[in-house]
Amino acid sequence: MKPKAIFNWSSGKDSALALYKIFQENTYEITHLLTNINIEYQRVSMHGVPLSLLEKQSESIGIPLLTMKLPKEPSMEEYQEIITKTMNEVKSMGVTHSIFGDIFLEDLRKYREEQLKTMNMKAVFPLWKKNTLDLILEFLNLGFKTIITCVNEAYLDKSFAGRVIDHDCIKDLPKHVDPCGENGEFHTFTFDGPIFKKPIQFEIGETIKKTYPNPNKQHTEDYVFWFCDLHI
Repeated sequence: MKPKAIFNWSSGKDSALALYKIFQENTYEITHLLTNINIEYQRVSMHGVPLSLLEKQSESIGIPLLTMKLPKEPSMEEYQEIITKTMNEVKSMGVTHSIFGDIFLEDLRKYREEQLKTMNMKAVFPLWKKNTLDLILEFLNLGFKTIITCVNEAYLDKSFAGRVIDHDCIKDLPKHVDPCGENGEFHTFTFDGPIFKKPIQFEIGETIKKTYPNPNKQHTEDYVFWFCDLHI
């Protein structure tokens, strides 16, 4: 019997490729896709993808969706309380592993592993330490299609929001930007590829500018992000 696992689904390209690799390995039984949702906007946290499109992805993949509902700006205490409650629910289903699409952020991996260890669960990272340029090229070669939904203005300008990632888009990325956006340079919504029974249909709306306060007190400038609105 295969161990049961929850898959941490962001709606974007890294999650899609990681899930593809998990399917190929056929090592785990994936019970649910788990996604953080901003309850005020009913959208995927940071990616800005509406819940309706997230549900379409879940339906096309064929794995039930489980959402972790977060307030607009949760404190660490609130976040910890919500994630503990969610993971207790997951564990009650017999889940023993939690799968992530992270690639090289050591601190984030350590945090995830330590949190899961307290619940006697294990973290799995199918893409860990892979070359990010190789990964995005593999992603495209497999037939996946993804659109940039959010860009951090510190790395990319507004024009990248709403671009479908292809070989030209990769070439246009500045040298200081990771090809997979692993440092938070951009986020995506994956709408077609080998994990989907059928492509996700959507419309592209306006591009919206949003600013967030910088938590570093030594810096007065705000964080600026551009979101490309997607809808059914």
